[in-house]
Amino acid sequence: MATTYNNLYLDARKRLKEAGIESAQLEAREIVCYAAGKTREQFFRDLALYASDPVEERVRALLERRLAGEPVAYIIGEWEFYGLSLDMDRNVLIPRMDTELLAERAILRARAAGEGARVLDLCAGSGCVGLAVAANVPACRVVLADLSEEALKICKQNVRRNDLNARVTCMLADAKEKPDPVLWDFDVIVCNPPYIPSGDIPGLDVSVRDYEPHSALDGGADGLDFYRSIASRWGTALRLGGGLLFEVGIGQAPDVEYILAQNGFEAIQTHRDTQGIWRVVEGTLNT
Repeated sequence: MATTYNNLYLDARKRLKEAGIESAQLEAREIVCYAAGKTREQFFRDLALYASDPVEERVRALLERRLAGEPVAYIIGEWEFYGLSLDMDRNVLIPRMDTELLAERAILRARAAGEGARVLDLCAGSGCVGLAVAANVPACRVVLADLSEEALKICKQNVRRNDLNARVTCMLADAKEKPDPVLWDFDVIVCNPPYIPSGDIPGLDVSVRDYEPHSALDGGADGLDFYRSIASRWGTALRLGGGLLFEVGIGQAPDVEYILAQNGFEAIQTHRDTQGIWRVVEGTLNT
């Protein structure tokens, strides 16, 4: 018996909810849109229409993949962050809502730096943070840097997808090594580094542990390896008065504040995300 798009969506949402998936509503909509080849606007417009059998079968197959643990962003090959649509694959971490605070802080710092501000997104992954800055601060230039060639390929696709080629470039860089001489004179370095303690990775949710790249998760024994390396080595890439902004994991803010202070950063600030978690730590280089 034929099913409307609305019923297809409601059934998918119910199954996802029963599986304990928090964002069941959003994920059900994305799965149905992808299966039907519809935009969100077309999906809402066509809710009362009947879906074809092939669409129903595709929804069922996609749902099985999601219920087995595969994240919906990898299933549909894209995700949204800070109003931007981004290409996704298993070589990059899926952007989280928590990270929008990091983008917001970087946008404010880039605006304050004025015309021609230079921003580096280190450990860029999909490029989501740097691209959010570029899209919202038309006067700035952004470099997306990552050690993974596969991640940089996704970065380049996302630069093109969002028509930001004129102001965004992509470069290979190891956050744990001293910066290449060409990476210098930035007003803002923004970084969402790997920060999960190595021993915690086996206990992560299956959708993260078995699908997302471990190189983007593993922050060493205590989760702080990247913060130490970047704070001690990358200050040379900042202009005087420039800011280094980090996303941090739950409970890591005091340690990261201390690491910044040890490495000569001043005016250290920490900001809470929408869940009330201390999520972003930033410092300014004045000496």
